[in-house]
Amino acid sequence: MVQSLVAAGLPSPAGLVGDITEALWKAGFFRLRGIVIGTLAFQTYGGYLGVNMPNASLMTGDADFAQFHSISYAVDDAMPSILDVLCAVDPTFQAVPHLGSKALSTKFRNATRFEVEFLTPNRGSDGNQGKPAPMPALGGAGAQPLRFLDFLIYGPVRSVLLHKAGIPVTVPAPERYAIHKLIVSSQRKDDDNGRQKARKDIMQAELLIEALKLERRLTDIGLAWTESWSLGPQWKTALSKARSQMETEAADLLRQAVAAACGEDGMAVGEFGYPE
Repeated sequence: MVQSLVAAGLPSPAGLVGDITEALWKAGFFRLRGIVIGTLAFQTYGGYLGVNMPNASLMTGDADFAQFHSISYAVDDAMPSILDVLCAVDPTFQAVPHLGSKALSTKFRNATRFEVEFLTPNRGSDGNQGKPAPMPALGGAGAQPLRFLDFLIYGPVRSVLLHKAGIPVTVPAPERYAIHKLIVSSQRKDDDNGRQKARKDIMQAELLIEALKLERRLTDIGLAWTESWSLGPQWKTALSKARSQMETEAADLLRQAVAAACGEDGMAVGEFGYPE
């Protein structure tokens, strides 16, 4: 089945990326409620939603994984050493020292500079941004705290990475991924590299909005928007900035989605950044 889906045009990860994800799966990462995020998660949405995604939106030079800090403490279980798991795939992997801690690494890099990073939501002060969070379930790895990540990884869904016989993974709900990508795009640095990444963020969000429309799930996008808009001024500023950078057709779809969500819940679109 995996071979048939790949032959039909659905994306399959590069061999190293697939092998790393498979190794983490076998080591218990998803059993311990870990989540694939970033472009690697995006690659699974084609099969999940039944659409083809353009190859330019699928390229990645790293792999990002996340877990809630509270879950890492609460599960009362742990993976084997993350470094050992990665070195079983590629012996050149090494822990990258973290500037905020000599004891914890959140990132691992191989000889070709491919990186695997672990992240967790930052629900505390901005001072936490530079300090790795201890994650008891992650086999000696820490996780880099990030703003807005709690929205992304809440209520994840099951999907499959099309590698070998298929790897069962947990990924963010596609509507949350789309809205989160809009937010992330607004946080990029204003240089060539930052602008390129922001454009890719917005492109992925636009593709998911269009895919969810085809699946008659525009309301899901609208509900994700209204939820995030209600989370505070920083969220509103980020969403407004990203919306202004969207292609006209995708921006119109987003407005329709918000209107549909508001109509379902008896709210006014004016409460969520759109004129009446």
